Amino acid sequence: MNIKKILLITLLYLISFVNAYSQETDIFVQSLIDKTSKILSDNISKEQKITELKVVAKETVDIKGVSLYTLGSFVKTLDQSQQDKYNTLFENYFLKSFSSRLVDYKNPEIIITSKEVINESYTIVNSSLKGTSDRPEIKIDWRIYTKNPDKPLIRDLIIEGLSLARTQKEEFESVLNSNNGDINALFKILEEYSKN
Repeated sequence: MNIKKILLITLLYLISFVNAYSQETDIFVQSLIDKTSKILSDNISKEQKITELKVVAKETVDIKGVSLYTLGSFVKTLDQSQQDKYNTLFENYFLKSFSSRLVDYKNPEIIITSKEVINESYTIVNSSLKGTSDRPEIKIDWRIYTKNPDKPLIRDLIIEGLSLARTQKEEFESVLNSNNGDINALFKILEEYSKN
């Protein structure tokens, strides 16, 4: 077999691999959208919806990866016990924030429009939330972590060009910078939010 044939076969293999890879992320995001829509449209209490939304988030979001990203360089200043405490507090904070923001949506119609494989670790899935009389159409990009293709996870949502993870990181950095890097100031805010 000559070198041109080998290159052609390799190229075709890579194209088919990328297409399969990005198709899986489409299915993953669509499945998440379907699950969430079903929960929001079910005739159950608000508390039950919140509980079920938290379960979906735990299954589909890389909460630990997001927590480390949002702490930024400050993570290097923590000992193991502080890291463990931060991860626990962040997970509680994230799940409450995620579920409380979504729970009041009624049948959100999200349509996947395209996708882009960035590299073997990340794929961006583009979608839009259909507009209603109460709100305009909203563009939502899903940053999917695909290091393990059998278990893709959400690392970020970019809504109308605004990264939620980056926004959260900036808020946490602001708290830490205004408190001389004292992690306990951030712990206190996260604890208070989870209690309310």
